[in-house]
Amino acid sequence: MPEAADMQIDIPLTRDLVLIGGGHAHALVMRRWGMNPLPGARLTVINPGPTAPYTGMLPGHVAGHYSRGDLDIDLVRLARFCGARLIDGAVDALDADARVMHIEGWGDLKYDVASLDVGITAEMPEIEGFSDHGTGAKPLAQYASRWRAFLRAVEVGDTAPEVAVIGGGVAGVELSLAMAHALRNMGKRPVITVLEAADQTTGTGPKARARLMQAMDALGVTLQTGAQVERIAADHVALSDGSRIAAAFTVASAGARPHAWIADTGLPLENGFVRATETLSVEGYDTLFAVGDCAHLTHAPRPKAGVFAVREAPILHDNLRAVLTGGKMRAFHPQKHYLKLISLGGKSALAERGGLTVSGPLLWRWKDHIDRSFMDKLTDLPAMPAPRLPAVRALGGDTAKPLCAGCGSKIAGDSLAQALTVLPPRARADVLSRPGDDAAILAHGARKQVMTTDHLRAFTADPVTLTRIAAVHALGDIWAMGASPQAALSSVTLPRMSRTLQARTLAEVLRTASEVMHAAGADLVGGHSTMGSETVIGFSLTGLCDGDPIGHYGAQPGDALILTRPIGTGVILAAEMAGQARGTNVQAMLRRMGTPQGDAAAILSGAQAMTDVTGFGLAGHLLAICKSSGVGAQIVLDAVPVYDGALDLSAAGHFSSLHADNLRSAPVTYHDPQDPKFALLHDPQTAGGLLAAVPANQADFLIERLCAAGHVAVRIGRFTDDAPRIVCA
Repeated sequence: MPEAADMQIDIPLTRDLVLIGGGHAHALVMRRWGMNPLPGARLTVINPGPTAPYTGMLPGHVAGHYSRGDLDIDLVRLARFCGARLIDGAVDALDADARVMHIEGWGDLKYDVASLDVGITAEMPEIEGFSDHGTGAKPLAQYASRWRAFLRAVEVGDTAPEVAVIGGGVAGVELSLAMAHALRNMGKRPVITVLEAADQTTGTGPKARARLMQAMDALGVTLQTGAQVERIAADHVALSDGSRIAAAFTVASAGARPHAWIADTGLPLENGFVRATETLSVEGYDTLFAVGDCAHLTHAPRPKAGVFAVREAPILHDNLRAVLTGGKMRAFHPQKHYLKLISLGGKSALAERGGLTVSGPLLWRWKDHIDRSFMDKLTDLPAMPAPRLPAVRALGGDTAKPLCAGCGSKIAGDSLAQALTVLPPRARADVLSRPGDDAAILAHGARKQVMTTDHLRAFTADPVTLTRIAAVHALGDIWAMGASPQAALSSVTLPRMSRTLQARTLAEVLRTASEVMHAAGADLVGGHSTMGSETVIGFSLTGLCDGDPIGHYGAQPGDALILTRPIGTGVILAAEMAGQARGTNVQAMLRRMGTPQGDAAAILSGAQAMTDVTGFGLAGHLLAICKSSGVGAQIVLDAVPVYDGALDLSAAGHFSSLHADNLRSAPVTYHDPQDPKFALLHDPQTAGGLLAAVPANQADFLIERLCAAGHVAVRIGRFTDDAPRIVCA
């Protein structure tokens, strides 16, 4: 009998926990969850984008001390660590009574327990001209992007170094000092004005205020009190007294404002912020929580400061588990006084607590240490112990590399070819398939019908993303044959879960599949569903051709070789599974993988030969065309497009579990086989691009049309009159 420690009990998923927003508290909850996940609970995180910015380092980034990437909490990596699905989107409505939320551009999502950590905004749309010429200090990502664009314009002399900051609180003053420092470092003489409605700066005691004023004077930052902003224009801010403040860049930092959609939720609010109790649950709702700046602590109101979100995280984590397990919740007791560390532009900072004020370079180093330590906690995630290999096992069972998902889990090409030799010859006259075709060909009256099937093991915890990509992946065979998609059957395997979660998940899968198929011109007409050890989504499809389908035959010496999509999905997915890929690269790749290619197939409908690049890699699928057409191929390696991050990951030794088999099955002649880009030629692709042989004199025109349609289309080489083989130049 297996040892008890090696046996796993299959506990069904029964509860959906949803974290709305990737704020500091939620990021820390994800880390804790990953170290001790709750069996039976399915975790979902919703955030607009693959990263969440750490606001504590924003002034340092604005001043030029940190790169933009230094600020980013990688939610993709955290989601992999804690086993969560990450939905790239923003919640814009919530019904706490029905326990359902709406995600913009995505649809409704039901939950059992949820938590809000969506932060605040500093946008001031009530001011005339703000939408066109103003920028809120929050959301941080938008402000940081616009600030960098402003710096570039100033550097080349297109814009004057004139800045207005609306709000003389701690945040406004700190940002004004950071912006002044950055502009001075460029050799510019900045003109920065802080506009404050009160008669002095706010948010600090007298000693700290005096020290901040000294720093502002030293950097040439002007404070204008009693200022009431009436209008913002492209080159100035107009005040109510008729005066104008020169400003080519205007940033608002005049207090915290809740997101507008929260007002329509029907939740109990305090000045627009969600009222949360001492357990961090929303007043009147035991299954909904609110933390961070979007919440108002009814038992202990506190200023909007990141320190409280960080302190809330362990209490939130424990209380979420308590609600999910029927346990008892804990109370959160925030400290009355907290340390303020305020950057002074350069690498100097001010510390204030309880009236005591100290400043200097040592304080900046301390702040830098605190900030980097926080980020390190969310970046350098603990390594989870790998499953133990059995002490006694059959010979050949020593491999420790996990099986990749997507097309990286395909059976090796040579093994498949050997198995296919046992099939008897076709017995039906209406089966017209040719060896190597991407889809079967059937006689269908005066037309031809093509038929294919494809299934993908889950490479993401999000069934919607997986379904979209699986549908596009399966449609690739139909499109590559030059056919119009006709009908689809779905095959869905879900991990063991309760009937409620089955219904929720299956509805998401079928809704997504139907959307993709309908857009491609096909109907989803049925399918099969079951439960198993993991999620697997697949489709069987038919398509129709008026003429002969495009196949692997037909490529001629001299034909140009066009690829419509970058390669590198196998490497990135393998690295992401190991927690080593950058979230921004992963999400960008998944978006491209989920983009249909029906329009690209239509543009390439006159191709001599065509296939879609999938599990056997670019080299494997190109060699299939070469063998069927009796030609050779030459690839220009520098011309082959790759996904962002794939080259670095390849150089670092990340490969799909299918890579070695692909390399053996489709050898390529090249002078430097250790080149990391060369290795990507054998990288198994999921939802890869179309690979087409077209007359050389048509290639540029076709590529222009493909690029205009939004595809990353490139001429990567040509066919030759050599024997079937691939040479890389």
